[in-house]
Amino acid sequence: LAHAHAPDRDPHDLATPQRIAAHPLLHGILLPPLPVTAPDGFLTFTDEGRALTRWPYGSPVAPDDPGAAPWEDAARLLARLHTVDPRQLPGPVPPMRGPAKAARALARLCTALAAADGPPSALRPGPGPLPAAAAAVERAWALLPPWARGAAPPPRAGTLCHGDLHLGQLVRHPATGGPWLLIDIDDLGTGDGAWDLARPAAWFATGLLAPDLWTRFLAAYRAAGGPAVRPSGDPWPDLEVPARALTVQTAALALAKAVTAPRPLDESEAAVVAACARMASLPDRLAPGGPAVR
Repeated sequence: LAHAHAPDRDPHDLATPQRIAAHPLLHGILLPPLPVTAPDGFLTFTDEGRALTRWPYGSPVAPDDPGAAPWEDAARLLARLHTVDPRQLPGPVPPMRGPAKAARALARLCTALAAADGPPSALRPGPGPLPAAAAAVERAWALLPPWARGAAPPPRAGTLCHGDLHLGQLVRHPATGGPWLLIDIDDLGTGDGAWDLARPAAWFATGLLAPDLWTRFLAAYRAAGGPAVRPSGDPWPDLEVPARALTVQTAALALAKAVTAPRPLDESEAAVVAACARMASLPDRLAPGGPAVR
């Protein structure tokens, strides 16, 4: 399979993740790219100049069978990824791009609101549900520490992270009968490993992921020696900030799409926006000890 990367991605930034995915230390964790005839061995270009990579085919997670979703496999893969020493990999290993993507989501929301025209209504700037929701999302964003907004290095920056973990980033290879592997390494880099657990943590905290699935995911990560959270007890001191950031990112993208369409929010989108509204109503220093997005 061929993957055309975003037109604004610098090919030099893409080359290192490809070499890392092909490295023996990542065998059985990341799907390795297929070599191409090019100077660096893994990148080529389309006629329009976009970077292109080639990958073996793998079977994705079945979207219509949530009970069979490989939560434990995903957790174990993350734990293995997080214990790889970045100093042993081809480099320089870049920073993980998760916080930068969250910042781009907020910028996309601001652009969508600015581009909306016509008289004020429920779907346009002015008094109404979506503009009020956008204000809550921006307030929740402002409450995050700078590192979670891509404005400073993370306090824990030495872990090799995937950067954009969700179930769509897993495939079986060889197809159907092979083991699960992680794919889509555009955001791969060093950072705080808790970011990779943040999306399922945020889904659990907002009611979008069943408690038993979250418990299974977290237990599998801990059992595999994952270092991003303490080995026992309350994980939220480690997860709260990344989970809040991923909640805000998800809400910002949802609102940007709703404003642009224009259309109302669906049930899942409304849930993450409501979580941002709860975060926005709290003091500047959110109380620790539990999922603040609830």
